[in-house]
Amino acid sequence: MIDKASEEELKNSIDIVDIISNYIEIKKAGANFKANCPFHGEKTASFVISPAKQIYHCFGCGVGGDAIQFVKEYEKLNYPEALEKIASIMNFSLSYTKGSDNHNETRRLLEQVQSWYSKNLDSSDISKKYLHNRGINQQSIEKFGIGYVGTSYELMNFLSANFLPIPKAEEAGVVAKRDNGGFYARLTERITFPIYSPSGAIVGFGGRTITNHPAKYINSPQTKLFNKSSLLYGYSKAKENIYKNKKIIITEGYLDVIMLHQAGFNEAVATLGTALTQEHLPILRKGEPHIILAYDGDKAGVNAALKASTMLTHSGFDGSVVLFPNGADPADMIAQNQIQEVANLLRNGQPLIPFVLEMTAKSYNLQNPKEKEVAFEAIKVYLNSLSPILRDSYISHSATLLGVSPALFGSSTKVENVKSRFTTPRDDIGELSIIKTLLENKNFIDILLEVIEPPIFGKYSPLIESIIKGDRDNPHLMGLMLDENIKVMKEDEFKKALASFLFRHYSKKLRSISSDNSILLIKKSFLIRKIKMDILPRLKKGELVAFKS
Repeated sequence: MIDKASEEELKNSIDIVDIISNYIEIKKAGANFKANCPFHGEKTASFVISPAKQIYHCFGCGVGGDAIQFVKEYEKLNYPEALEKIASIMNFSLSYTKGSDNHNETRRLLEQVQSWYSKNLDSSDISKKYLHNRGINQQSIEKFGIGYVGTSYELMNFLSANFLPIPKAEEAGVVAKRDNGGFYARLTERITFPIYSPSGAIVGFGGRTITNHPAKYINSPQTKLFNKSSLLYGYSKAKENIYKNKKIIITEGYLDVIMLHQAGFNEAVATLGTALTQEHLPILRKGEPHIILAYDGDKAGVNAALKASTMLTHSGFDGSVVLFPNGADPADMIAQNQIQEVANLLRNGQPLIPFVLEMTAKSYNLQNPKEKEVAFEAIKVYLNSLSPILRDSYISHSATLLGVSPALFGSSTKVENVKSRFTTPRDDIGELSIIKTLLENKNFIDILLEVIEPPIFGKYSPLIESIIKGDRDNPHLMGLMLDENIKVMKEDEFKKALASFLFRHYSKKLRSISSDNSILLIKKSFLIRKIKMDILPRLKKGELVAFKS
């Protein structure tokens, strides 16, 4: 158990604003802070945090409490786990009664494993050669704690020899349990990169293969200490410079961060194998830095930059995009001593909003009037998500990109009227939601194909075919991914949408069969009865029915 005196000391040290801002974006509102409630969907901020009273309350759904209650509800933890989570955020060392379990032991295990990994690097010539070839010097190796792990057997022996408990190693994400019993090391024959929380506490590892394993980079699994969707590699080492210089450079990989720091760009961080997410926004908000997205210039890099830029500008961030040319990345250029070229690129990035507008316009064939209309709608929706001043500032640029009159975007044009002119019919929204869901969840393709053949989707059947073939470069699909009015559904919602779509399809088919004199009377009677008495009632109940007439 947590020692009572230690618990009270922690509770007396808690700042509710600091704790909650690690989870959600908050904004000053007089003496208090406000935010959109994380416990129920809302568009108008009704979640209020009082620093004076050290409590929060949502006037929308009624939830409330102190910082510990917030962490319990948000993280789905019990009381002791919430205390440990808060202690981790605050870098506070809790004390425990004798014989009790705690995360301090897990952290100590991670620190010992990291020390062992670091020492192992000297014995791995192939790892040192790789790092040397990438231009990483000894100072950077020591600064970032780069190490090496060999076979699973070696790690298991190390844990045993140092009396480090296997259950704690599993809890820390260092080992995993085999299906047939026993444990194995998660990282083997890899260069290791320790990953730290913003406060500088070690929480996990990344590993780069040196044996041409198909998974070039892997990270620790999700644990109570490690959440890759909210962490940024290198942040604890960069934060002082981020606050001081009011900028943060976000890259795609460990080596980019290390080489940028080595070259003097000490504000560099990286996402951990994931795209930039909403969970990263609170940490990006700290210090209010100018955000520089420094991504590779390939298709994947452009798409990642577009999604990140859209999310950031929706949330009111200022920043720019730098796409490194000719397949290069920051690490490559610095290794080739192109430091000044990197500095110039970072200094002259394209502002986020123009980048989103231009990339969105390029997703459509503007020579086709219908596609031009869809592009206009996409850009109009995006502009309307910005503040009024920013929106008006970019109307002229948007009109030039599309080759339309700025009056279509102007303040004299009522937004409601413009939207109604380009609003997608309700049935089409349902079908596009099905398609967008397939884009985000490949596993749902089989559910669809069991009951529907792509031609049934009519004008949208080419999009379904593209998804099935794995071709996601279709400009309509790219536009669909950016359209926030079209939602991605969960599995139960997806099945209901399919049932609704099939109900409409067979209702139309019933009418066409009834008026089709080319069908033999016996067959027509059978089809009408089958659809009317069997198919439609089952679909109305939400059951998915496969039937071909």
